[in-house]
Amino acid sequence: MTAPERTPAGAPISSVLIANRGEIALRIARACSELDIRTVMVHSTADRDSPALRLADQLVQIGPAAAKRSYLYPPAILEAALSAGVDAVHPGYGFLSEDADFAEMCEAEGLTFIGPPPSVIAALGDKAQARKLAAGAGLPVLPGSPGTLSHGQVAKEVADEIGYPVIIKAVAGGGGRGMAVVRDPRDFARAFAETRVSAQAVFGDGRVYVEKYVDTARHVEVQVLADGHGSVVSLGERDCSVQRRRQKLIEESPAPGLSPELTTRLGAAAVACARAAGYRGAGTFEFLVDAEGGFFFIEANCRIQVEHPVTEMVTGIDLVREQLLIAAGRPLSFGQEDVVPRGVSIECRVNTEDPARGFLPTPGLIDEFVPPGGPFTRVDTHGANGVLVSADYDSLLAKVIVWAPDRDQAIARMSRALREFRISGRGICTTIGFLQDVLDDPLFRDAKHNTSLADVMISVRP
Repeated sequence: MTAPERTPAGAPISSVLIANRGEIALRIARACSELDIRTVMVHSTADRDSPALRLADQLVQIGPAAAKRSYLYPPAILEAALSAGVDAVHPGYGFLSEDADFAEMCEAEGLTFIGPPPSVIAALGDKAQARKLAAGAGLPVLPGSPGTLSHGQVAKEVADEIGYPVIIKAVAGGGGRGMAVVRDPRDFARAFAETRVSAQAVFGDGRVYVEKYVDTARHVEVQVLADGHGSVVSLGERDCSVQRRRQKLIEESPAPGLSPELTTRLGAAAVACARAAGYRGAGTFEFLVDAEGGFFFIEANCRIQVEHPVTEMVTGIDLVREQLLIAAGRPLSFGQEDVVPRGVSIECRVNTEDPARGFLPTPGLIDEFVPPGGPFTRVDTHGANGVLVSADYDSLLAKVIVWAPDRDQAIARMSRALREFRISGRGICTTIGFLQDVLDDPLFRDAKHNTSLADVMISVRP
């Protein structure tokens, strides 16, 4: 496949509007500060007292608490960017980060969108189209429909041919939503109709496709960086197999228990797919790895990932800094041979959720917030004493990231860090206890776990 022509981004960037909130907004602000880039941070009325805002050079309130009228409302964000006179917009993750229309709107207004070109976001954001692109680049994909399916009977015929279990996926899905696993052919018609309706309601796009479902797979993703001058490098892989309802809880790098030959092939596959797509910026290419060591492309993420810190910890490369430099048209200052991962890093997502009630979000006012410290321990968070955890947004409050020379020490360090973490407030629960249980599980410790581990633990939890 011939790669689309890749063009460098625009002029040097001296000011950035951060179109996000919480810990990722804070993370971007810090990277900009180190590059002497002025920051403008937008916020809703619910976030007016967020600690993340303290690092911004300028604040702009863009709407009420409801995300659809603030962080998901392009006119308000663009008006803020233009009135503040910024050069670029950084979307972070979630919200508008993978919205090709928003990226195109930014470019139309003369603003650099810190991410891939709109055409690349559109191509890879459509999961069915991304499958075709990956297959064309020589990547293995799971058996599935050649494109989207709109007729239930045709979709069932595809599922019957593939063999059950199958998974029905929304082409615009993400964050663990827009998916349904079907194990019994008698359940297919209902699941197909419900997934289409749900996808339309959640993503504004009811298109779906069908794919073979692998029960005992590992979820492994590869981080890439691509500049506008033809360089694409892999920064190694991350294991994201600890998930509840297909939402990630624990990530680590490198992926444990995989052979060097397999990780080399995964990295090469991700780079090949990025080249075929004409990718630019930071991106992640995700795979399922089966028990026999085979792997299959499942999707690409055209943004910085929540779990990017574990890659930073083992490579020493600041991914957000590289995003900013690439967007300004700078070539990568290193090649593939310069990426030499060292040690092991693990990240645990601390969410304000109650595991005993099906991980129900628990918003409220934080009375006590004491994050862990110690050697090789990093906490990315917007939490603090007196902060109100809003019911309007994602429940992620903090990410605890540790590094150690080997995996056993990394697990021990993370266990210690989670024991130190103190969060309390009326009505607030966190996932810390559940995360500790996962770290203690023999399957996790022996790197024999797969994507079913957390759900099995939930099903037997008293």
